[in-house]
Amino acid sequence: MNEQPLDTVRLLPWVGTAGRPCYVVGNGEGKVSREADKVEAMQLGMAYELLDHADDMVADDGSTAVQLRHVAAALAHSLRDVHRVARSRGLRLGIPDAFEPGHPSGPGMVRLRP
Repeated sequence: MNEQPLDTVRLLPWVGTAGRPCYVVGNGEGKVSREADKVEAMQLGMAYELLDHADDMVADDGSTAVQLRHVAAALAHSLRDVHRVARSRGLRLGIPDAFEPGHPSGPGMVRLRP
């Protein structure tokens, strides 16, 4: 069973308005946390499939510049998702986060009032 304190903050695998990071406060057993687990699993699975597709395109001499730019853009988007998942999991494991508050994926640890 997960023994996280009730004031634990989890970085969610999606962004809110204006691209700002979203967080949930709690022990990780609520509906939002379960949905976040599903979204993270989907994002990681899609990233894996995209890597296979990118490998195929790079190996194909017939791939056009437009196709390669498209797959590069998709890889960049997917890498941002995977990075957010990794940060979220690292934060929950207590790994210090050196990202600045202005970082595109948001601040690391969020301090709650005592």
